[in-house]
Amino acid sequence: MKKIYSLIAFIAVVLTACQKQPNISPATYTKAMSLTLAQADYKLLDTSKYPSKSYNFKSIADANTYIPQILNAKEPQLGNGSTAIVTFTLAPLSIVLADSTNANTAYTLTKDDYTLLPGNKFTDFSTAQILSWLPYKYTSPVANQLAVLSYTYFESGATPSSGVPATDAFLYLNGAWQKIYRVSAAQYASVGRGNNNWFIASDLGNNTIPSYINTFLKADPLVSTTVKKGDVKYVNYRYLTTYQKVIALTYDGANWVINATQSTASFLKNNGAWIPDPTVYLTLSSADYTFIGTTTAGTAAARANVAQYKDFNISASTDATYWSDTDLNNAFIALLANKYTSPIKDQIFNVTYAVYKFGAISNATKTFTYNGSAFVIKS
Repeated sequence: MKKIYSLIAFIAVVLTACQKQPNISPATYTKAMSLTLAQADYKLLDTSKYPSKSYNFKSIADANTYIPQILNAKEPQLGNGSTAIVTFTLAPLSIVLADSTNANTAYTLTKDDYTLLPGNKFTDFSTAQILSWLPYKYTSPVANQLAVLSYTYFESGATPSSGVPATDAFLYLNGAWQKIYRVSAAQYASVGRGNNNWFIASDLGNNTIPSYINTFLKADPLVSTTVKKGDVKYVNYRYLTTYQKVIALTYDGANWVINATQSTASFLKNNGAWIPDPTVYLTLSSADYTFIGTTTAGTAAARANVAQYKDFNISASTDATYWSDTDLNNAFIALLANKYTSPIKDQIFNVTYAVYKFGAISNATKTFTYNGSAFVIKS
C-alpha cells in the first residue's frame, strides 16, 4: 500500500512539473544575408511554377515574383527588417515571333505606302521616318511582331539624292517598333550561303548559326566600336525560303553568345513576408534644399543658408549657419515625411546630400528607416 501511495505522489509531482513549464517559442531575430540560389532552392517553389524545373527566371519581373516565395519557404523564421541579397540565373534571351513566315513578315513598300506618313511627299524614307511610318502601316501590332521591309532609303549626306534600295528588319518589342540588325547578302556569302541569302537545314546543329552571327557582329565596325559587355543584339536572318527568324545574342566581353546570365537583387522581410527590397536612394535636389529651408530643423540662419547655397555647412559649431548631426537628422526626417506619405514598415531610405566644410564641398549619405509610425536614423 505504501508503494502505491509513493507512486501516486511521484506521478503528481511529474504532472505538476509539466504544468509549470513555460511555452517557449523560437526567438524572432533579424539577419542580413547573401546567397546564390541552388537547384534545391528553385525546387522550393510549387511544381506548377516553371523555375522549379528550369532553375532560372525568364525576366527580372519573374525573379521579383518567385524569389520572395523561395525566401518565405527557406527562411520563414527571420524577423521583419531582415534583408537578403540574392544571386540568381536569368534564362537565355529568346524571341518567339508572332509570325515567322517569310510570306507574312516580308513586305515591299509601294508608292502609296510612303504617303501614309503625314506630311511626307517623297517616295523614300530615312530611318527615323520609317520608324514613324510603321504605326500607320501596322495599326494593331502584337508583341514580337516582325516586319522585314524593302524600301528606298534616303539619308541626307549618306546616300545619293535619289536614295538607295534597302531591306531592313523591324521588331515590335516591349510596346515599340525598333530597327534590329539584319544579316546582309555579303555576310551570307562569307559563309557559303550567298546563292539564296539564307541559312539551310544543316546550319541548325552545333550552334552554327549563332557562331556565324557572332563572327558577323565582331567584324562589323558599326557594332564592334561601341559594344559594351552585357549589350544585347536582336538579329534577323532568313532560314530557307519559308522563314524569317530573330535571335537574341548577348555580348560577354569577348563574343556574342546565347547564354544564361547571373543577376543580383535585394529583398526585405516586411509584415511577415519577403518582398523585393523597396530601398529608396534619394539624392537631394534643389527643391529639396529649398524645402528644408522652410522646416524647423537647425537655426533660422542655417536654414536660409542651405536654401540659398544648396549644401550644409558643417565647418565649425561656432558658425551661425552650422548644421549639427542632430539638425541634419531632423531636416532629413522632415523631408522624407513630406516626400513619402505612404512608406512601408522597415523600408530603408538612403539620403545623399552636399556638405560644405572649410571651403570644400563633398557628398555625404545618411540612412533612415520607417518604423511603422515615423522615420528614424538607422543605427
